[in-house]
Amino acid sequence: MATFEDSDRARRYPAIVPSWRRAWNEVIPFLDYPPKVRRLIYTANSIEALNSKIRRAVRDRCYFPSGEAADKLIYLALNVTSTEWKRSVREWHAVKSQLAIMFEERFPMS
Repeated sequence: MATFEDSDRARRYPAIVPSWRRAWNEVIPFLDYPPKVRRLIYTANSIEALNSKIRRAVRDRCYFPSGEAADKLIYLALNVTSTEWKRSVREWHAVKSQLAIMFEERFPMS
């Protein structure tokens, strides 16, 4: 943490250091996971990604003549986004194996 506080990035973004200090107790356990598991955790926030796609579709349109028009736009955005859900997570087998080792009683290999 001290190394980061002295870096150019910390000087360029001064709000980051206090934010990390406040959340440090939550960050440390995250760093205990292997790199592949950490990558899955911080890239697999599917709910936030879905909300982002809906917000983008609504923001691009701006005005809706009726509530039904807004519902249709959201429906279409969900249909386009749902094609992405069928893709498997990259390196899932390696992550699944690591999770099974770390949480053997809570993560059965099946």
